[in-house]
Amino acid sequence: MNTQVNEQMRYISLGSKHAFPKHYGKLIRAGEQEIAIFHTSDGQLYALENKSPHPKGGTLTEGIVSGHDLYCPLRDLRINLETGKVYAPDEGQVRVFPLNVKGEEVWLGLE
Repeated sequence: MNTQVNEQMRYISLGSKHAFPKHYGKLIRAGEQEIAIFHTSDGQLYALENKSPHPKGGTLTEGIVSGHDLYCPLRDLRINLETGKVYAPDEGQVRVFPLNVKGEEVWLGLE
């Protein structure tokens, strides 16, 4: 796995953008962290912690992507992929991670 350092962030290569199918989540393990990568129909990629903000937890990789929103597969929470914020009337926040796409290569930012 390739690594680049950028001030406070360390970026690791996740490979080609084509490795992430549109409309689906893909699980990436970075050390102890589980990160879900989502590819939207307009070609954008987003990285979120693979943990539902619901008090009972759950994973997000099997959620449904609609536009730039994700629907939690277990709790039906609607989550903004860009910010990780849960839409009202529900509450919560999912940790988001920065992604850089250089050409066709995807890089994940970790603190």
